[in-house]
Amino acid sequence: MQRKVTRRRTSVRHFRAIMASSTTGDGVSEAQTGKKSKKTKNQVDESDLLTVPDGWKEPGFTRDDNPRGLLEESSFATLFPKYREAYLKECWPLVEKACGEANIKASLDLIEGSITVCTTKKTFDPYAIVRARDLIKLLARSVPFEQAVRILQDDMACDIIKIGTLVRNRERFVKRRQRLIGPKGSTLKALELLTNCYVMVQGNTVSALGPYNGLKEVRKVVMDTMKNIHPIYNIKTLMIKRELSKDPDLRVQSWERFLPKFRHKNLAKRKEPKKKSVKKEYTPFPPAQPESKVDKELATGEFFLRESVKRRKKMEEIKVKQGEALTKKQEERNKAFIPPKEKPLMKKTSKAPADGKLDINAIKDKVRKAKTKKLGAPPVNPAPPTSTTDKKKKNKTKG
Repeated sequence: MQRKVTRRRTSVRHFRAIMASSTTGDGVSEAQTGKKSKKTKNQVDESDLLTVPDGWKEPGFTRDDNPRGLLEESSFATLFPKYREAYLKECWPLVEKACGEANIKASLDLIEGSITVCTTKKTFDPYAIVRARDLIKLLARSVPFEQAVRILQDDMACDIIKIGTLVRNRERFVKRRQRLIGPKGSTLKALELLTNCYVMVQGNTVSALGPYNGLKEVRKVVMDTMKNIHPIYNIKTLMIKRELSKDPDLRVQSWERFLPKFRHKNLAKRKEPKKKSVKKEYTPFPPAQPESKVDKELATGEFFLRESVKRRKKMEEIKVKQGEALTKKQEERNKAFIPPKEKPLMKKTSKAPADGKLDINAIKDKVRKAKTKKLGAPPVNPAPPTSTTDKKKKNKTKG
């Protein structure tokens, strides 16, 4: 009964409101204007909410947000390789200190080869244990502590991309992984500068650490590189996007007209066979039956000959074939005794003078000049002339 009464009262009120609005036209206009103003206010508020002011940061999670702490203890563990043991021993005090600031307990088991992190009674941030889990994952994957400790910050995240199963051929996988690193790590350094992320290529995984937008771009570049798309194309698009983001007028517009569109130039062509089999036209009728030996003999008339004549004919054909083979062999043997053709020697002939007369006076002048010229440089200290006659006289006097 009470429900029926309330429904009647609401229906009566609704009817009265309709009647009042129909009687007065001014009231209708005021109601419509009120609705329009509300719509415009809502639109303005939505546009304000969509734009994030410059320099705005989300406030950090403090103890005041969760003063009572967590109800249950949660823990994560990961294994690390043997070669990583020495480094983890050195930096373990720093790891414990960093985890202690977030009220998380970390333990290193060298016998089992594992790292464990767990919450304590003082832990107030429920997401701190997830960040600690990412920290030990990065440390196990050869990321240095100086970079891995950044994951404990609020605006940082990590992404571990598995690339081992993307390429089947091992040699091809190694080449594409090296292409991602680049000569002397130049490609990887350019990617880090454009995405503000730290990227570590280790074995079959790529570990990335940085802001969320940067991690998205890093994953795209890594996956495209493993799909045989060179990373320089993606780096070029990232550089263009970086310049376009500086212009406030282009924030709302589409950037597709500015971004380059790369096409695959070297498409894998299918190897065509040397001997192409041409398909014959389809006919519903079967092919003609091949002629037998008897049919061929009947067509030529050999079928009606005697056996002695057939044998004689076969012997004649064999003798003709043997004769042709003998002549070919004889020609091949005689080729070795045929001397090669010698090229005729071209004799150098001195060109005769155009006039047919020699200038004797000019030749005489050249000969005179040649006689007057002394060949070689004169000696610096000319030695006195020694005669053999003086030596002979001295020898005689001694004797």
